[in-house]
Amino acid sequence: MDAETLDQLTIALDKGAQSLLAGAIIIMMFAIALGLKPEHFSFLRTHKKLFFGGLTAQLIGLPLMTIALAAVLSPPPSIALGMIVVAACPGGNVSNFMTWGARGDTAYSVSLTAGSSVIAALWTPAAILLWSEAYPPTAALLETIEFNRVSFILQTTLMLAAPLALGMLTAYRFPNAAEKIRKPLALFGGAVLAIVIIKGVADFWPLLVAGWMLIAIPVIAHNACAFALGAGAGRLLGANEARRRSLTFEVGIQNAGLAVVLLLAQLNGLGGAAAIAAAWGVWHFFSGGVMIVLFRTVDARKARL
Repeated sequence: MDAETLDQLTIALDKGAQSLLAGAIIIMMFAIALGLKPEHFSFLRTHKKLFFGGLTAQLIGLPLMTIALAAVLSPPPSIALGMIVVAACPGGNVSNFMTWGARGDTAYSVSLTAGSSVIAALWTPAAILLWSEAYPPTAALLETIEFNRVSFILQTTLMLAAPLALGMLTAYRFPNAAEKIRKPLALFGGAVLAIVIIKGVADFWPLLVAGWMLIAIPVIAHNACAFALGAGAGRLLGANEARRRSLTFEVGIQNAGLAVVLLLAQLNGLGGAAAIAAAWGVWHFFSGGVMIVLFRTVDARKARL
């Protein structure tokens, strides 16, 4: 498959599937909010520089690096759009688990995840438009699909912000009930999301496989640069080794599932963009595992000295 064909490929979902996708992300955002607690924002009180510096690296630094990388690699516009959407999404809970596995500062990781999740409800829709318009090929691509920017901002912000606010209010007023329903809701939302995404991708699997060379290099390079950016930001902020590891995973592991949802439900299911977001979601489990092994190897060597 050539670049032009990939740019023109769309993963078309019917209205029912689009509604299921929107419902799944609303449920998942609500479940995330139910789990947010005051202690998750502890670094905001005790280490303001690390907290805001980490969020800046993730929310501003990563998209800027993504645009620079796209300019160097010159991928098809739909691929570049997928990279930008992934970069504009917040990190997920996977980064907390990987930080723990790599013996990083889990409390710092959780604080950054909580902070980015809250900010992303308002920032992500605007950020996707901002960074997409900043890179000429993706800006031109959005023009070709007659993309309604105002509708996208309103719908996406409502889909992210409303359940987050409602979930935080529920957790505050009814903490016991919130704790009981949080995990079942998260599992249900994740299951619905997985089913719809798998079906949509499966329908176009032969075409996506044909274009794998156009997808693999940007995914691997993007993820590697994201890890490097996180580690570099940690050093610039003067963080200790454990917190540098936390920031490495917070910037290097993004919520690719949310990116896929937004691309399928809000951005006309552009095939190249959705494919790279889905590939990113799979690849970061592998790359994150490799990073954990490397960090643990370093610890083992230090222990022998």
